[in-house]
Amino acid sequence: MRKGIFTLAAGAAALSLGLTACGGDGGGTTTAQGGGASSSAAPAKPGKIGVILPDSKSSARWETADRKYLSEAFQAAGVEFDIQNAQGDKNQFQTIADQMITNGATVLVIVNLDSGTGKAVLDKAKQQGVATIDYDRLTLGGSASYYVSFDNTKVGTLQGEGLVKCLTDKKADKPIVAELNGSPTDNNATLFKNGYDGVLKPKYDSGEYVKGPDQSVPDWDNAQAATIFEQMLTSEPKIAGVLAANDGLGNAAITVLRKQKLNGKVPVTGQDATVQGLQNILAGDQCMTVYKAIKKEADAAAGLAVALAKGEKPTVSGSVKDPEGNRDVPSVLEEPQAIFFENVKDVVADGFVTKDELCTDDYADKCKEAGIE
Repeated sequence: MRKGIFTLAAGAAALSLGLTACGGDGGGTTTAQGGGASSSAAPAKPGKIGVILPDSKSSARWETADRKYLSEAFQAAGVEFDIQNAQGDKNQFQTIADQMITNGATVLVIVNLDSGTGKAVLDKAKQQGVATIDYDRLTLGGSASYYVSFDNTKVGTLQGEGLVKCLTDKKADKPIVAELNGSPTDNNATLFKNGYDGVLKPKYDSGEYVKGPDQSVPDWDNAQAATIFEQMLTSEPKIAGVLAANDGLGNAAITVLRKQKLNGKVPVTGQDATVQGLQNILAGDQCMTVYKAIKKEADAAAGLAVALAKGEKPTVSGSVKDPEGNRDVPSVLEEPQAIFFENVKDVVADGFVTKDELCTDDYADKCKEAGIE
């Protein structure tokens, strides 16, 4: 497990432009207009940047972190921008994209709801001369000029290794492991599963672990996840470990385990280092999560978007293979970090969550124990 906070990938563009901007009110749409000193040889005004977030249901991060960090980066660069959330509606996703392009967006940054919808939006934007960036999720078969995310196979590997550590700590003998996977339409969910199955499959094959129920959760829906896991536990009451693909799915499993007084006895993984996930770790109900420094991801995407809005063609050092499009997509991939009880403080130190958010009355003593001051 790597401890500490990671540095930004070399492909991320700096945004220290020293310009002033006025921000929106944090609602569904946010805009900012940059200012600057007048000059007879002033450079051309950068184009407008549109960002489409996927929802606010599957993970709190989209509204609490990504919107915030992207807005701050665009404001610092003094560019005009519009950030909207499709709230899980594929038709609305396409409508928002059309409106953004009609309203003058020259760069479109999207987090797709699925590759089919994402591809339709990206291809239409390309036809109209709009530069595009896949943010966090790669659109398979798409046409985005760049992809900015984390090493998502590594995320899954950290989850698998984390569950192994927690089961070892529990001294579990031939534990039955359930897998609660992310949405089957999300390429990231596939990469996460590739990562953790790479760790768990040898354990299954050797007989050290027993493979239990293995099911995907449509649209990362936490309510459906609870129903699915309840059915898993009914069919296999001796589940000893749960590989949950993110904190929301992990909390759904924990809710079911609490009803059976099994919380804390059955290790559960997660991802995203949400306040809820970290509090579950502090309480001993969740064994680990994966922290992705979203500010670094947002800054990298914003840096590319600003450069594109200025008519530049930025270069990045990495690439990711799109198997459906049979092309290498220029990419910036940030490093994830495994978080256990002993290093929850790293997430607070990095400013991703605050002590006040995390260490409410029910968790104050646990925060002290974890070294969060």
